[in-house]
Amino acid sequence: MTIRLPGLIDPHVHVREPGQTHKEDWDTATQAALAGGVTTILAMPNTKPPIFDAATLELALGAAKAKARCDYAQYLGAGPINAAEAARLAPRAAGLKMYLDSTFGELRLDDMTFWMQHFQAWPRNLPIVAHSESRSMAAIILMAALYDRPVHIAHVSLREEILLIKAAKERGLPVTCEVTPHHLFLTKEDIPHISQGHPGRGEVRPRLASKADVDALWQNLDVIDCFATDHAPHTLAEKDGENPPPGFPGLETMLSLLLTAVNDGRLTLDEIIQKCVLNPRRIFCLPEQPETWVEVDENARWEIRAADLRSRCGWTPFEGWRVRGRVTRVVLRGREAFKDGEILAEPGYGRNLRE
Repeated sequence: MTIRLPGLIDPHVHVREPGQTHKEDWDTATQAALAGGVTTILAMPNTKPPIFDAATLELALGAAKAKARCDYAQYLGAGPINAAEAARLAPRAAGLKMYLDSTFGELRLDDMTFWMQHFQAWPRNLPIVAHSESRSMAAIILMAALYDRPVHIAHVSLREEILLIKAAKERGLPVTCEVTPHHLFLTKEDIPHISQGHPGRGEVRPRLASKADVDALWQNLDVIDCFATDHAPHTLAEKDGENPPPGFPGLETMLSLLLTAVNDGRLTLDEIIQKCVLNPRRIFCLPEQPETWVEVDENARWEIRAADLRSRCGWTPFEGWRVRGRVTRVVLRGREAFKDGEILAEPGYGRNLRE
């Protein structure tokens, strides 16, 4: 049976362009998005160089304009000295990304007075997204309360985190959050299967957590505003090397994993639409995409294999998983963009949603 869904929005994607196109670029990332039923991606700024000023924003948007096959917007990164310039560029950005854990270089914010500068300068009507874990998450929620402005927490993974966000929401604090499929469907007990003898393949930030943490996420679905992939492609050579970078690809597998959860009675189609379309559109101030939808064979059963995926990185932590529900057709702004396994949208068809 074919069902029709709105085009999905993924608010957390690492495109890897500029600087690391051997892993992914705007062409391959947006092909992967369309194959997964995603018609809008929001691209993270921790590229090489990072996207934190006018020159680097132009660099990223120029590549996207030439190559993107689905719609998009580009985040700016918050750094210790760019609060004023970032605020000036805000209307052209998907949002402001603040890295509060495990970040280096121009985007490192190791002094909370830097956070305060950005909270003061960044426009209230545009989102601030925080990579914050455990105690730094508590600190950024305090910042949102002090400045009475919304903050969106990326990739929540722990029981203590989702319960803190629940408590903050109950007190009316302006906080929203997202959870990735890998933190919903995988635990640290899955790392040996993912790794296949290569421990680096299980490296991801936040780390895969315990079954109790995963259960807490499922028990608090009403607290979770968005599902987001944190699509973070690295090559197998890098993952298997001496200093494996953290991150999993996920654009092509998210919807089928969620539809499998629907089939198992753990989720509803309405919840997918709420957390993959309606809430991201509201939180990130995105326009509706006219004449845009995804057709899915909800009864299709298939096995996830990296060899069949479009991401340039060439692997998936869900290798061998049997899932239910497969994208058969995507219509983007009135034109077929994907059909029966073939990408039909050409490079450059994607639209910058902040223009």
